[in-house]
Amino acid sequence: MSTHAEHDLAVVGGGILGLAVARELLQRHPSASLTLLEREPRIGVHQTGHNSGVIHQGIYYKPGSLKAALCVEGARRMYAYCERKGIRAEATGKLIIALMPDELPRLDDLERRGIANAVPDLRRVAADEIAEIEPHAVGIAALHSPLTGVVDFLEVARALRDDVIEAGADVRLGCQVTGVRTSGERITLEHHGGEVTARHAVFCAGAWSDRLAVLCGGGADPRIVPFRGGYLRLRRDRRFLVRSLIYPVPDPELPFLGVHLTRHVDGEVAMGPTALLAGARDAYDLSRLNRRDLASTLTWPGTYRMVRRYWRTGVTELRTAIHPAAFVAEAARYVPELRAADAMPGIAGVRAQAVGRDGKLIDDFVFSHTEHALHVRNAPSPAATSSLAIAAHVADQAEQALGITTLKEPS
Repeated sequence: MSTHAEHDLAVVGGGILGLAVARELLQRHPSASLTLLEREPRIGVHQTGHNSGVIHQGIYYKPGSLKAALCVEGARRMYAYCERKGIRAEATGKLIIALMPDELPRLDDLERRGIANAVPDLRRVAADEIAEIEPHAVGIAALHSPLTGVVDFLEVARALRDDVIEAGADVRLGCQVTGVRTSGERITLEHHGGEVTARHAVFCAGAWSDRLAVLCGGGADPRIVPFRGGYLRLRRDRRFLVRSLIYPVPDPELPFLGVHLTRHVDGEVAMGPTALLAGARDAYDLSRLNRRDLASTLTWPGTYRMVRRYWRTGVTELRTAIHPAAFVAEAARYVPELRAADAMPGIAGVRAQAVGRDGKLIDDFVFSHTEHALHVRNAPSPAATSSLAIAAHVADQAEQALGITTLKEPS
C-alpha cells in the first residue's frame, strides 16, 4: 500500500556514504526528522559491500584536491570510529613498489604528494628494506605507508545504520526513487512504496547518482560509466606470501591503482582488481547486461573520447580479466613466488566512475545542487575511507547551498 510521509530531511542511498551523511546531519540537527531511502533490500549492497576494504591514507591524490584533504581526515576518523564501535580495523601498512628505473620519477612524485598531503609516517625504503616489510616481495625502491590499513566497510555501514536509527531516523529499504517534484519549500521523492516529502534532500546514490541528479533538474555532465573490477584470492596455504598490502606504482593518467595484493581482516589475500567497462551498473557477474545502463554508456560522447584515449589500457585489462594466469603473472612481478595455481576466483565490484563529456575520467569528488537538493555526483575510491569526512563536507555544503539551519526547536 502506498504511503506518504513528511520529514525535515531525506537522504537517498544506503551505502556507507549515505549512512554517514544521515548520521552527520542528525548529530548537527538532533531534533530534525530524517528518512533514508535505499533502493535495495539491504544496506551496502553495491560499492560498500564490493571493495578492497582498504583504509587509504591520501598518497595518490593531487594536493589541494578534495580527495587529498578528505582522505587524510577520513582515515583518521575511520580508525577512531572503529575503535569506539569495537570494529576490527588493522593498520597493516602498505608498500608501493617500483620495479624499474623508469618508475622512480613517478615514485618520487607520489612521495612529494604524500608529504604535501600530510600522510602520516610515510617514508621511502630502499630495495634491501623491502624484504624486511614483505619478505616475499621484490623491487628497486618503495614507499611505505604504515598506517594504511584494512577494515570491513560493510560492518562499518551497519554500525552507522544503527546510529541513524538510534537517533530516531527511518531507514527504508526497497525504496528506489523513481520521481522527484518540488513545490514551494518542499521536495517530494516518489519511490517504490509511496512518497516522502522533505524540506531538503541529499542524494548519495553511487552508480545511479547522475540519473537522480537529472531527475531533479541537474545537468547530464558528468555521467556515471561503470567499470567492473574483478579479484582473485590466494589459496589458504599460500597466504603467507603477503603480510600486508603490496601495490604497484600507478599510471598517473588513470584513477585506477593497478593489480595489487591485499590481506584482509579475515586473513584472506585478494589480488586485483581489473578495470573493465561494464555492461551494467551492477555487473558483479561478467556476463551481466542491462540495456538501459549499456545504452547510457554507449550514447555518452565522453565514452568514445575516453576509449580513444585509453584503448591500449583497455586491451591489457581485457586480457588480464579473461586469462587468470596473466592476472597472476602481473602480481608475480612483485611477489615472484606466486603461481597461477595459487589463485582462486574472488569477489567483483563495480566502480561508479564519473566521465565528463570531454572523455576525462573525473579524478576528484564532485558535488552539485538542485532545488532543495544536494547531489554527490562522483565518489569512487577512496570514498569509503573518506566517508565520515565527506559526510561533514556534505553537511557543510548542504547547510550553505540549501540554507539548512536549525530545523526544529527542541521540545
